[in-house]
Amino acid sequence: MPFLTHRLARHALEIDAGCLPDEVRKVALGCVLDLLTAALAGMRSPAPAAALGVSEWLYGSGPVPAWFTGQRLSLLSALLHNALCASALDLDDGNRAARGHPGASVIPTVLTLASTMPQSRGDEILSAIIAGYDVGVRIAAAQKTEAILTRQTGRWAAFASAAAAGRLLKATPEHLAQALAIAGVTAPNQRANGSSGYSRMTGNLVKEGIAFSAQLGLQAVFLAGAGFTGPVDLLDHQRFYDRARILDRLGSRFEILDTYFKPYACCRYIHPALDAYAALRRDHGFMVADIDHVEVETFGFALRLANSPDPENLTALQYSLPYCLAVLAILGEEALTPIGPDLLARSELSAFASKVKLSVNAEAEAQFPMKTTAMLTVALRSGARLVSKLTAARGDPSESMDFEALAAKFRQVSRGVFSQVEQDRIINSVVSLSEGDADELMQQLGQKITASLDPGKGSSET
Repeated sequence: MPFLTHRLARHALEIDAGCLPDEVRKVALGCVLDLLTAALAGMRSPAPAAALGVSEWLYGSGPVPAWFTGQRLSLLSALLHNALCASALDLDDGNRAARGHPGASVIPTVLTLASTMPQSRGDEILSAIIAGYDVGVRIAAAQKTEAILTRQTGRWAAFASAAAAGRLLKATPEHLAQALAIAGVTAPNQRANGSSGYSRMTGNLVKEGIAFSAQLGLQAVFLAGAGFTGPVDLLDHQRFYDRARILDRLGSRFEILDTYFKPYACCRYIHPALDAYAALRRDHGFMVADIDHVEVETFGFALRLANSPDPENLTALQYSLPYCLAVLAILGEEALTPIGPDLLARSELSAFASKVKLSVNAEAEAQFPMKTTAMLTVALRSGARLVSKLTAARGDPSESMDFEALAAKFRQVSRGVFSQVEQDRIINSVVSLSEGDADELMQQLGQKITASLDPGKGSSET
């Protein structure tokens, strides 16, 4: 019986976007556009700025674009920067079965590597992206929770990046199997960080370790090509990985179809409560001044976030359900797409966040992790209690954001940065991937943006 690393390597190398159903290619294009939106939003946040500051000292110089900066770096430093941009503000896509974010690892890996390969075609780029999602999500979903004690993306994203890079480089099956083994065993363990980690200091820039896993996955492919080896049986131990889940409909069903997209720049665990509040406000027309307190019933992992009513930085804000709910209630939905430093240290937001009470809802707990849901009660000063239905997060596959909705999200985030003509050019460059053309997209990623992102926070509601 062949090792699973060999099975997955052959599968990844056989993926051809041109032979797949239109639906798969359309979702892949949406993933690319959404990832660029997330990267654009995150490019001036502290994590990629820090990476730029030390990139030449750590990795040397090179010809590879650090997206939207006009700077050229070495391959690994450019990938670190680009993946940090993509994952900085929690606006990137995700997958419920994986309980993480494949796009922020896979797409920067593919597009950064493709910029070093002048002959890369759009269909090859899409094939590599689809391969990365499929391998990464299958492995993530197969993790045994009693043996692998963290659910953070960095734990498995290196597999995804290695599969994607191997497909783009057209590695041999043995070469890619070794790369998967190297990537999997060297990936950050992430035991301390995130909602499943033991640390409660979730407001740090390591976050889920996505960018570091992207580097390790790409590095593993080059090391394997030079003869470096890893433990190719690492997936073949039932205590750690569910073999049946990894192989389920391999080659006939593609995991990228279960991608969810995020309308808000915060942890996905927070989104159902935001959507439930927005629905109650639309239905009942209350004002913030009318509210005595808000009760949020949701799944247990959402309560394990830091949930600070006064977050000290943007990362801590992304992991605070009460504070994000305050932003939406007082400033509106657009204030969360994207978030900016002007949202910090706001007394009116902290005051509202302090009125938010969190508890576990049994039905939401039973549905997690395949669905993230919440029920919300707004208790008014009048004594009335407005109760939402159990609400699923917008952007899930069942309530998907199509390419047009993702284009609208891109326009929202890039307003004030690009003119409408420039926005159209970037959107069309993504569409052109399906026609085999990658040159225009590579050109757009290499440009320097000088305008500031317009946070467009709106006015406070009273």
